[in-house]
Amino acid sequence: MTKNCHNDYKMKFSDVEEFPDLSLHNNHMAKVLTKDMYKKLRSKSTPSGFTLDDCTQTGVDNPGHPFIMTVGCVAGDEECYEVFKDMFDPIISDRHGGYKPTDKHKTDLNFENLKGGDDLDPAYVLSSRVRTGRSIKGYTLPPHNSRGERRMVEKLSIEALATLDGEFKGKYYPLNAMTDAEQDQLIADHFLFDKPVSPLLLSAGMARDWPDARGIWHNDAKSFLVWVNEEDHLRVISMEKGGNMKEVFRRFCVGLQKIEAVFKKHNHGFMWNEHLGYVLTCPSNLGTGLRGGVHVKLPKLSTHAKFEEILTRLRLQKRGTGGVDTASVGGIFDISNADRLGSSEVQQVQMVVDGVKLMVEMEKKLEKGEAIDGMIPAQK
Repeated sequence: MTKNCHNDYKMKFSDVEEFPDLSLHNNHMAKVLTKDMYKKLRSKSTPSGFTLDDCTQTGVDNPGHPFIMTVGCVAGDEECYEVFKDMFDPIISDRHGGYKPTDKHKTDLNFENLKGGDDLDPAYVLSSRVRTGRSIKGYTLPPHNSRGERRMVEKLSIEALATLDGEFKGKYYPLNAMTDAEQDQLIADHFLFDKPVSPLLLSAGMARDWPDARGIWHNDAKSFLVWVNEEDHLRVISMEKGGNMKEVFRRFCVGLQKIEAVFKKHNHGFMWNEHLGYVLTCPSNLGTGLRGGVHVKLPKLSTHAKFEEILTRLRLQKRGTGGVDTASVGGIFDISNADRLGSSEVQQVQMVVDGVKLMVEMEKKLEKGEAIDGMIPAQK
């Protein structure tokens, strides 16, 4: 354990004097962190110097919402999940449906294992996308990394992405050197990520030095996109208009594996272990980090009394098309997998493909004025 002088200074005060007031909080961290746990863990730090207080600061600053359970903590490096496992394990279990400290995660990036997915009706399914995050081994994560480290992550990423060819050949646009024309084009394409404004991300330290060493890369066809140094080292997105999720997933798997192969040549593969799968900044994204989603028109089904229950049974979740906490416009929803940890990429995208196909069939029945009670699935 390395010395962390800043943390040692806090030890002049007792654990009672340092324990945060969590009395008004509704997040997973506040639910789990007791005074005894705080007393046991507060003097520890990871080899890079990240402490328990660093992990939990975002959850202390943001009590959460009475109806929306936020996570309330982040990892500053790969070792956090081990050094502070007494806190992270119950949070992970809570957030990921009882996932146990002894459970093993499955990874499957063989796109050929996906059944169907090329036959979603484009009259209803307007666009398809699959995204995930990746952390580069040997560097601390965005809540903690230094400027030099963040710049090194960007440098390695640019080198890796520059080697891609064929359908993946593309260009990198650094945020701090972007022309107005490039910026306007990226906004028009819905590619540009902006400085985080969410208090959850700001309190976690993810916007430090913005926009230094952040950028966007995309292939020439604008169907494969990589964000560098936003909430995770990398955010990788495959997308296209229409309902061909099979093709979107193929491009996602092939592109990801090509990128990782280049990082491995530099002795910096992606953070992964058999318990947590891919290691990412927020515990909610552990496992696959994958969100496979479609924008789908369901004006009739979405007003049906059983809509929420159908989504739950299919292990799917809905958002408005503007992202988290936005409302649907014209009965169009962003429907995606609810699971991240404990099932594979193929299994999660399969849930989306099968579930959306069923919901489109239900929508068509309702358009004809027919009942859908017999189509409601059992809990998956």
